[in-house]
This record gives sequence, structure tokens and C-alpha cells, in this order.
Amino acid sequence: MDDVNPQAVRDYLLGLQCRLCEQLDAEDGQAHFVVDEWTRAEGGGGCSRVLSEGAVFEQAGVNFSAVSGAHLPPSATAQRTALAGRAFQAMGVSLVVHPRNPYVPTSHLNVRFFSAEKSGEAPLWWFGGGFDLTPYYPFAEDARHWHQTAQAVCAAFGEDYYPRYKRWCDEYFFLPHRQEARGIGGLFFDDLHEGGFAHCFAFMQSVGDQYLAAYLPIVQRRKNMPFAERERDFQLYRRGRYVEFNLLYDRGTLFGLQSGGRTESILMSLPPLVKWRYQWTPQAGSPEVQLAEFLQPRSWL
Repeated sequence: MDDVNPQAVRDYLLGLQCRLCEQLDAEDGQAHFVVDEWTRAEGGGGCSRVLSEGAVFEQAGVNFSAVSGAHLPPSATAQRTALAGRAFQAMGVSLVVHPRNPYVPTSHLNVRFFSAEKSGEAPLWWFGGGFDLTPYYPFAEDARHWHQTAQAVCAAFGEDYYPRYKRWCDEYFFLPHRQEARGIGGLFFDDLHEGGFAHCFAFMQSVGDQYLAAYLPIVQRRKNMPFAERERDFQLYRRGRYVEFNLLYDRGTLFGLQSGGRTESILMSLPPLVKWRYQWTPQAGSPEVQLAEFLQPRSWL
């Protein structure tokens, strides 16, 4: 098996954070990312970069973190009992973009690496991550572009990669209490170690490197579409589903909070404004009512 190289992963992730911020900053053209470096008492730290009140992005955050500790939190060991009692290091980049225009989807990217060690035993390591899209108004051409790019991300790694990780994304970004999909999916993978370190690291880099090729063309196509209070109101209502998923089910949020991570950076994923209504349903025949059908998992290729 090839050598595991956490430093190479760290270097890549820091470079990825810079590239993502530079391109999103240029796309917005008005606001700029504020850099906030932080340390963690238990070990490690990170850098949070947040853009607020932009012309295109109401809020965008790109976090880098590299943390370590003597014990993994319950969210990491619940389904991996072999990890109990092991020291760990975890590093990753997480991005969430909440656009201003309701016709531009919210989007999320995460790429991460974990290593767990125990004296006298070989270290356990794996990669995880993916990207997903949460539209408020349905555009089939955007969904096709998003998934065609996701397929291209996977093309060099195996024929089963895209269908497997597309299906996993559909299953993961689902709100059981609502019986709703959060968005139209994309890619989601975790516990990836088959094929060796170099193979898995290359796949993680493919996900990170091609994310903006999936997202920015959609932003550019929709950011100047006219909208009124009705569309804005629906956007804020649907953002509530995003909040519900992140606080109830998201593994990254749970891991960060349980491992003593920096709360301000972990909750950066939440939108700046959101609405909830009691038993609200969209009017029959309206553009808003079409979203429920649009979010049903399907082949977008």
C-alpha cells in the first residue's frame, strides 16, 4: 500500500480554500471574504473565511480546519466501533453559499480526511466529501449541468463511482421528518480507502477541483433574473429546510460540535435570514408548487 501523507492533504486543502475564495470573490464583485484564523485548545485549529452582504452572495463561507484529539466523538464511532479509544486527526474544507437571488441555488461542498491511531496497531484512515445543490425554483438545464459535471468528476475512477455516490447523496440529504429531499443531490462519499491513499486522495481532489465548474455557470445564468418579494419570501421559507437538516442530521455539524470545534465556524453553514410557517403549502399551479416534484431523485443525465 502506498504511504499515507497527511501533510500533502493539508497543503492541498489550504490551496483549495484560497482558490475557492478568489473565484467566488471575483464572481460577487462587491463584497470580499473576511479571514478569521482560530485555534482549538484540544489540538489544531483552522481558518474561516466569510463573505457577507455581497451583490450575488448574501453569505458565503469557506472553512479550513485541521483538528486532533485523544478520542473520537460519538458521531464518528457510532457506526465504526473499531475507532473507539483511538487518537485522531481530521482535516477538511467546507463551503456553503447562500445566494441573494432566489433563482440561484444554495450550494455546498465538503472534502475531508480522517486518520485514527492506536498504539501497537496500524492507523485507520479514510476520505469523505462531495457536493450538492439546493434550488428554490426548478430549472432542468441547471440540474443536468450539475450532474453531468458530477459524472465527469468520477469518470477516471471507475464506472460505479458516479451512480454509487449520486445515490448515496440522494439518500443522505433527505429530511426523514419531512419526507423531503433537501435538494437535487450531487455526490456524497465517506469511509473511502479502497484502492490506496494516492487513488483516494486523487478522487477527493477531483471533487474539490471541479466544484466551481459545476456551480458557477448556474450562478452566472441566474444571478440577474428579476425577482420580487414573492420569490424572496419562498426562498427564505425553503432555507428553513436547510437549517433543519444541518442541525438535526449533518455529520459534519455533529462531529464539529461533539469534538469541541469552533461553534461560530461550524454554524457558518446556516443562512443569514430564514422563515418558518405553520402548515404552509404553496398555491396549486404556482411555480413554487413545482419544486416538490423537481426534488424527487431521478437520473439527470
